[in-house]
Amino acid sequence: MQINIVQFLPFLAFLLFFNGVNIYAGNLPDETDKKKVVFQEVNSPPLPDKLFFAGEEVPLWNFDIRENLDRELMVNCYFHSQTLRYIKLAPRYFEIIEPILKNDTVPDDFKYLALAESGFDPKAISPAGAAGIWQLMKPAAKEYGLEINDEVDERYHIEKASQAACKYLKESYARYGDWTTVAASYNAGRNGIDRQVERQKESHYYNLLLSEETMRYVFRILALKTILEDPEKYGFIVSNHEKYPSIPYEIVKVDSSVTSFADFANSFDTNYKLLKMLNPWLREAELKNSQGKTYEIKIPKGKFRKGLP
Repeated sequence: MQINIVQFLPFLAFLLFFNGVNIYAGNLPDETDKKKVVFQEVNSPPLPDKLFFAGEEVPLWNFDIRENLDRELMVNCYFHSQTLRYIKLAPRYFEIIEPILKNDTVPDDFKYLALAESGFDPKAISPAGAAGIWQLMKPAAKEYGLEINDEVDERYHIEKASQAACKYLKESYARYGDWTTVAASYNAGRNGIDRQVERQKESHYYNLLLSEETMRYVFRILALKTILEDPEKYGFIVSNHEKYPSIPYEIVKVDSSVTSFADFANSFDTNYKLLKMLNPWLREAELKNSQGKTYEIKIPKGKFRKGLP
């Protein structure tokens, strides 16, 4: 019997198609064979059972307070590079700020406010013109005794700016009677807090409805305090040798003009860059000092650039 190939072709095509579908379907993974693919594991940062700011307990038993703290913990825990940098820089700047807070009887926790303000950048300046570690505005800085002119801006002088900030904080405490509201007033201003106290007939930060920025401000400070006090709990493993050390220096008093800070630095066996790093409050390459004031200028000493004291 002879087979007509032309007549057989449609049937052959059907068989091939049918078997192909079965073969393909047989290669599909069964539901039981599917594996759960996890790109990365992301955990919610643990909330502390209790938390205090400047000796005042944070009311974590209130749901809104817990959620606000949770938000800032998530932001700072998962901004890894920034938070790591804060942990590394903390010893350098806390060593300067802590004794000043203690001497002026301001709670130690306010060092975290300085961190929240500037991110430990002594040269920080905001779009509004606030400057330095404590982000002081010109009028407030001058009111608290800081010198600001074309050549000198003591808002960038960490020690003097810290002392000025302490004056502001203590005055605010005399007005509000609690340090948490004092911290909020540093962001919103006393007038801003006073307006909301009068409008809402509430006097404490945790009971006030404030601007988004100020509502988050204190909780950011609390989150930074929580993480920096126990970084390993939040996944930040930084050994002591990885942290940035303080820079050793000696003080040179200057009561006359300086025609060139580059030459001045060279005369003390250092350079212009390092001189300005230690003295960011010196704003120009020279100092006319027409009034003959006495300035204390930090001069780096030792071989600290090689990691040696």
